[in-house]
Order: sequence, then C-alpha cells, then structure tokens
Amino acid sequence: MTKTSPNRHTQAGCNKDENSVFSTGIFFSARQALRRHASGGNLLIATTALALIIANIPAFNSYYFGFWEQEVRLQLGDFNVFSHAGHPMSLLSFINDALMAIFFFSIGLEIKREVLVGELSSFKQALLPIIGAIGGMIVPVLIFYYLSRGTDYAGGAAIPMATDIAFSLGVLSMLGKRVPLSLKIFLTTLAVVDDIGGIIVIAAFYSSHIDVMLLVYAAALFGVLLLGSVLRIKSKIFYLLIGGIIWFLFLNSGIHPTIAGVLVAFCVPATPVYAPKKYIKIIRDSISHFNAEEDNAELEKRSILGKEQLNWLKQVESASDKVISPLQDLEDTLHPMVNYFILPLFAFANAGIFLLDMAPSSVIEGISLSVILGLVIGKFLGIFIFSFAAIKLKWAPMPAHTDWHMMASTAMLGGIGFTVSIFIATLSFDAAIPAQADLLSHAKLGIVVGSLLSGLLAFFWLHLTLPKGAAPDTAEE
Repeated sequence: MTKTSPNRHTQAGCNKDENSVFSTGIFFSARQALRRHASGGNLLIATTALALIIANIPAFNSYYFGFWEQEVRLQLGDFNVFSHAGHPMSLLSFINDALMAIFFFSIGLEIKREVLVGELSSFKQALLPIIGAIGGMIVPVLIFYYLSRGTDYAGGAAIPMATDIAFSLGVLSMLGKRVPLSLKIFLTTLAVVDDIGGIIVIAAFYSSHIDVMLLVYAAALFGVLLLGSVLRIKSKIFYLLIGGIIWFLFLNSGIHPTIAGVLVAFCVPATPVYAPKKYIKIIRDSISHFNAEEDNAELEKRSILGKEQLNWLKQVESASDKVISPLQDLEDTLHPMVNYFILPLFAFANAGIFLLDMAPSSVIEGISLSVILGLVIGKFLGIFIFSFAAIKLKWAPMPAHTDWHMMASTAMLGGIGFTVSIFIATLSFDAAIPAQADLLSHAKLGIVVGSLLSGLLAFFWLHLTLPKGAAPDTAEE
C-alpha cells in the first residue's frame, strides 16, 4: 500500500482551498455585476421619468432645455481641454462625448474581461448569445430600413439595434429568484455582444472630416500604451492619463471620441502584480504574527493596533491591491460611477422630450413607428429565431433550467434599447438643425415607447410562465 505523506495532504488541501476561494471570488464578481446593473436600471427608469415630467411642465421646461446648452471649460491658459474644433463643448456635448467615453471605456474593460475569463472565453458557452445578438442586430435594422426607405430619417437605421443591459436586468430583478441565473448570464452576454456591435457601428458610420495627423498622434500614443502593457506597467494613472490625451485627439480628429474609450480599455493589463499563490502566502505570513504574539483573549482587549501589527495589516492591504489586475480594479471602481451617475445623468439630459406640441398619432407613424417596430418586433424575432435555430441545429445548448417561454420573453427584453439607442439617435440627427431636431425628438419618443412596451410584455410573460418557486441555480446567487 502506498503511503501518502501528511505534507502532501496538506498541500492538496491548500490548493483546494485556494481554488475554492478564487472560484467563489469569480462568482461573487458576477453576482455583484448583475446586482449593480439591475439597481442601475431602476435608477435609469426614475431619471427618465423625471426628465419627461420636467420637460413638459411649462414653468420649468425652458430652464431644463437651456441648462444643457451651458458651456463647459477646463482652461489651461488659452487652451480649453473640453473644446471641439476650437469651440467650447456644451454641457450636453460634455455628457455625450466625454462622460459617455467613460461609459464605453467601462464597456471595453467588461468586454476584455469576458473574453479572457468570462462567458466569452469559452466558444461553446458564448456561441448562443453571440448568435442571438447577431439576429437581434440584423432584423431590427432591416425592419427600420424597409420602413424608412426614401425618407429623411433612413440614416437612423442603427437606432433599434441596441439592448440596454441595465434596464433589462432591472426588469429581471423584479422577478427575484424565480429567474434562473443561467438566463441572466445569457442576457448579460448577449448585451455585451450587442455593445460590441454598437461600437463597430459608431466607429464605421459616425465619423466625418477625418484629421489624419491627429489620428497619427493618437496611434503613436496607443503604441505607448501597448508597450506599457507588454512591459507590465501596472500603474492605472499611466493608462488613464495617456487615454485622456487620446480621447481629446479623437474628439478633434473626426472619429467619435467614445471609440477612444473602448480602445484604451483594451490596452489595460489583465494580469496582477502578484500571482494568487504569492498573495495567499503573504497574508498567511502576516496573519500568523498575531497568533504567535499573543492569544485571542489578549487581542480582544486591544482597542488600538500596535506599530508592528499595523505594518502586518498594511502588508495584507498592499498585497490585496496587487493581486487584483488593473483591468478588474478599474472595472470595479468605475461601475458605481457609470451605473449611478453617468448613465442616469445621460438619461436625464437626453430623455426629456417635449410632448405637448406632438400629435398623438405621431407615435404610430414615421420614425417613431419604425423605431418601435424595430425594438419590439425586430429585436424579439431576431434574438428568438436565431437562438432557436442555433439550439435546434445543436450548435449550442439551451441555458440550464430554461424553457422556450423563458427564451422568448428574454428575447422580448432585448427590445429595451434605451441608453445606446438614444446615443445612436443623437449621432444620427443634429439637434442644432430644426428639421433634424424634430426627427431626434420623435426617434427618442419611439425609443422610450418601444423600450417600455418590450419591458412590460417581457415582464408579464415571465411573470405568468416562470415556475412559482426559486429556480434551481439561484442558490449560486
């Protein structure tokens, strides 16, 4: 009989513990991300409703619309950082071009993490939401284009192609543990792929008057960021500072500046300074000093740490910072800012539509109708039919603990396009031109109505068809 040494058992136990700790950490991160998106969606709903109310109160709406036209300056001598083509940015432009660049930077970080260690890291896991997302982008665009042929709003065909992850997860959160975790992950991954499609569309179709020299300077700075990543420079300030300069160059080059946010995010290193094994060794060594120095009863009496104890705990704190990669640290840091400030502010600034001079029939005609049908019908058909085909052809399995009712209602949730749809609408039509300003208002109206219809239909569909008890995999939440 082979005899196993105690040390070997101990080592195996340690490795098992370490794997358990980091697996738990990964699930914790996923759960936190789902909760943040869900609660951020609730705040988005509130700010959207508030914007619509204020925009239609005669005593306040002039202040509301005028407020966003104020100039924004960050002056260094004669140089204004927040300037475009030599002109100061308005507050609305600052939100849409600067703050939304931070939003797209966070999307870039999320995409990179998903590709490296998330749902997009496994082709088999990612295939179903990728196929569903492709269908959910193609069909709405085709419907919109068919309805808008020969009109002055045909250029807005990309408006209904987006899925708002915060809003859609916010709807799912209202159904609690009845919703399988696998369905939430499917929807989240689909929305991430959807964001990639939106980024490609913005880069390809919303750039004009290209200044080649500014792009050359930006490319050189991207080279510096890539070199920093290769040389294992972990300083977040390094990437943020150079990324800010690249954003300014993109802003004035003719390429939409939000694309800079995504590209800079791809340069942020995903590897930590300390490997997990080294981190665990450091914290074990540091904590062991407490047990060696005095017993638990003595430790309980202390109200202030000693100098050596403080140093040991600082070693743990420093090691904890260094075991988290710059990519994950930035993503985690930016999530609250994006979900609880940037996106609600974007919604509040852009969702205010003056409805009192619109004919009620305008909702069911023109660009409003095209957007509504693209979101409600197009997104549903595109996501569901493409996902159905992928599962029936055995290209990908159906998410665990789900059925076709759940898949269909989740496809309907994809029609909540809100944030990125409004963003693309503001790029499609210039609010400074009266005729296009009217199209923009009606496009926004279509987005709000279409997203609301999709959300309500999906919610009631899920409410009526989901099992009454908790889903089997909600224990992981």
